[in-house]
Amino acid sequence: MDRKATRAPALDTALAHLSPQERWQEWKDRIEAVIFAARAPVSRAVLASVVGPGANLDELLDDLGTDLRPRPYHIVAVAGGWQFRTRPRMAPVIHNARVADAPQSDLGRDDLAVLLTIAYLQPITRAELGSVLGKEVSREIIGRLRAHRLVAPGPRSPAPGAPYTFITTVDFLTRWGLNSLQELPDLERLRDAGLLSKRDVLAQLGGP
Repeated sequence: MDRKATRAPALDTALAHLSPQERWQEWKDRIEAVIFAARAPVSRAVLASVVGPGANLDELLDDLGTDLRPRPYHIVAVAGGWQFRTRPRMAPVIHNARVADAPQSDLGRDDLAVLLTIAYLQPITRAELGSVLGKEVSREIIGRLRAHRLVAPGPRSPAPGAPYTFITTVDFLTRWGLNSLQELPDLERLRDAGLLSKRDVLAQLGGP
């Protein structure tokens, strides 16, 4: 028996046998299929690999977005890639059907306060988190956030003992529908005004 692995044929991206209109539609179909099948945001490099080298990926995505306007879902830029998301107007329906968990469904208010502080002030140590929030941040909270893959260890701090810092992850961006940390509410305004304080961070959660 021939045990050699069978290599899949190279994907035809040029599609020279198709008319320009048929080729464009096929490229859109491929992009839609790849994003639909993926469990995580799909990068530009991956999408570019299934269309021709001469294809304008941004125009393809825009055109596909137009096609999807009547649908209850759309393509959004998330965590440096693209992903299907239901439209905001469908949120009450999704919530009522209970087919998807809200990002914070199993995180408490203290967990969210720590997570948001890390998002704004990263890289930040556990001791620094305690200073910002006015109380000690337990290892259990950090453990829960890490278990959800929302935070990860960052670089060592130059403080005595070189403690670990914490940073947010790609999963954090994905679960909150952010393409980058620059999309956090009022990030630039807070930085420019020097107002990255406990009050301002907690205000993002609707707190006092």
